[in-house]
Amino acid sequence: MIATQAELISWYLINGRELPWRNTKDPYLIWLSEIILQQTRVQQGLPYYLKFSMTYPTVQHLARANEEDVLNLWQGLGYYSRARNMLKTANEITTQLNGHFPQSYQGLLKLKGVGEYTAAAIASFCFNEAVAVLDGNVYRVLSRLFDIELPIDSGVGKKAFKELASAFLDRKQPATFNQAIMEFGALHCTPKKPDCFQCVLSKSCISKARGTVNLRPVKQKKTKVTQRFFIFSVFLVDEQTIIQKRVKKDIWQGMYEFPMEEFDSKSKQSEYLEQNRKNILFQTEEITHILSHQRITAFFIFAKPTKEMGFFSGSGIKVNRNQLYRYPVSVLTDNFLKKTNDLSFLLFDENVN
Repeated sequence: MIATQAELISWYLINGRELPWRNTKDPYLIWLSEIILQQTRVQQGLPYYLKFSMTYPTVQHLARANEEDVLNLWQGLGYYSRARNMLKTANEITTQLNGHFPQSYQGLLKLKGVGEYTAAAIASFCFNEAVAVLDGNVYRVLSRLFDIELPIDSGVGKKAFKELASAFLDRKQPATFNQAIMEFGALHCTPKKPDCFQCVLSKSCISKARGTVNLRPVKQKKTKVTQRFFIFSVFLVDEQTIIQKRVKKDIWQGMYEFPMEEFDSKSKQSEYLEQNRKNILFQTEEITHILSHQRITAFFIFAKPTKEMGFFSGSGIKVNRNQLYRYPVSVLTDNFLKKTNDLSFLLFDENVN
């Protein structure tokens, strides 16, 4: 096992990517990078990290930020609860911990939005605490290296992998080893078509010897995908349009959108479009927007404002069409706005029918 640990570290020192958060021991910057990279690939997350670290260079700067500004900066990353929790945690650290991050794994776990993986990453990278990280890359490397059949998403499996990761950790240099095993999973021991014949761990890999590499890791649960049906109504009167803030605990909480109706079936969505046909000047083609556990079928309709369909009433706010960029919106809405960046053809006067 010691030889395998050394081989991993040696591979990492030669092949590891140059990433900005690897050149710091600042727990704020490490925390920021780990929150951004949850469920986000490095290539996508890197520009966000650079923008955030420039806009909010310290935890105190972030704590003073406005939620809408943070969500606007986060726009496009998805999983917006990460951004809201990050802001709450920055406030907690600033007001309750005198601006200092806890310097232990157990202390870090007490912070809102900081789970076992993030706490282990900060504790090992910043304070060299001998605690193992366990993310998707590490699960994959360990499951193949030791040919483990236990599902990684089962209680028994999670416990077994946690114990194995801890036992496999190089306790003399936990920060470097943790970075090495994660990077090895990300770049070499990939989910599909790993290069087992050019692998520094090939002699130690039990899955390679048994021919089970493509069967590891094992998962027991299939993600249930929820179908949802949305229609967004775009009104434009004298350069102004209406947007609403999503306040319920749901996808895109805290983001803005055009007035939206949700339907519990495709047929009811189609029925609404048909019933309001006389007030619809134009509608987009059907849009399919896929999230991790949801599949959204959506239409954006350009609607002539009427008393029935609204414009001057309701909980929405009026904004100038040229000021929409100031408001954080979902990727779905952002893509729509990019495709229809000139809404001037849809101008009405204030004569509501």
